[in-house]
Amino acid sequence: MFGAIRVIVCWLVNMFSIQAMQKNQLIIMRHAKSDWSDASRPDFDRPLTARGKKAAKQMGQWLKQKQYRIGRILCSPARRAKQTCLLVAEQLDFSQQHVLWEDKIYEASLNDLIALIDQYSAGAHTLLIVGHNPGLDQLLCHLCHDRPPVNDSGKLLTTAATAVLDYGTLPISAKAHQARLQCLIRPKEALIN
Repeated sequence: MFGAIRVIVCWLVNMFSIQAMQKNQLIIMRHAKSDWSDASRPDFDRPLTARGKKAAKQMGQWLKQKQYRIGRILCSPARRAKQTCLLVAEQLDFSQQHVLWEDKIYEASLNDLIALIDQYSAGAHTLLIVGHNPGLDQLLCHLCHDRPPVNDSGKLLTTAATAVLDYGTLPISAKAHQARLQCLIRPKEALIN
């Protein structure tokens, strides 16, 4: 009997330790490459190109390989963001029924995105936001403790680029300069890593 109690106590201590050590992360992803070939198509309805679809799947595979356990996905309902999100979610075995389609992400300002993080981050250890520039670039710069690196062309979040912000054991927050940039990966770099 004492052996069984000791096993239960050890299991409970282990579970509380794991929960206490759980990292809190915000993952920011820009939609993948979209199609500009039809000038009559409204911006909201632009689909992904074949290259964009490939990059979205690749980034989803990268997230899965790195074992990010996404607890909540918040996504713009614009077609290119939605397609990106669904391709990523498929790679992560994340049910599309649990994706939150948030109208405010489309054409969001920095303040809009801050409000959405405040609204949706509670209780999430890892929150993924899929959206658009320039808002996501501004958000990344606002949240990062250190200045995030740009690519050779001087761009921050290229299409399908993914930034992982680490809050350690602190809750995900929209406060300025509170997160550590764990990594910023672009599709070409994901092939190497």
